[in-house]
Amino acid sequence: MKNYWDKGISFEEYVEIGKQRLENPSDQQEADYKPYYELGLQRIDRTLKKYVADEEQLKQLESKNFDGKILIISEVWCGDASATVPALVKFFEGKNEVRIFLRDSDKSLISQFLTNGTESIPKVIILDKDLNVKNSWGPRPKFGTELLMKYKADPEVYTKDHFYNDLQVYYAKNRGKDAVQEILELL
Repeated sequence: MKNYWDKGISFEEYVEIGKQRLENPSDQQEADYKPYYELGLQRIDRTLKKYVADEEQLKQLESKNFDGKILIISEVWCGDASATVPALVKFFEGKNEVRIFLRDSDKSLISQFLTNGTESIPKVIILDKDLNVKNSWGPRPKFGTELLMKYKADPEVYTKDHFYNDLQVYYAKNRGKDAVQEILELL
């Protein structure tokens, strides 16, 4: 894990890389993902402006005496990541160090934390102070997963557009609170 932690970047670097990829794509995938980078950066900006740490959750964090680190596998273009990663970074700011590992730069880390066989992100890896894996979370809060299951159960009735819309409305209203709570329970 130390190798991945050492390759991790700050949230500010993560956002800057997203902006660079949007403005100057280095390959065809980045060019094809341009609308997703644009949307991801807008959502990140919105979350940063709207997120306020919940006092009760801050007290929970303090009571846990968690002295570890948080490593998040992510990419700026990801809709789930753009809604949760900024909130998590802000929540742990000044308390526990958080770094981000770009999934697409090296798939060997995400391959250890697959979700139902997929490389879904974000994936939050909770590390102890010696960088041993304590737990992991992701790629979305329980309610988001329930929406996904509803879509997969009957895509004819609950379409992909309905799913995406409902998920983004949930993220905009929830502002990362559920993700933070679920991660607190894993500390």
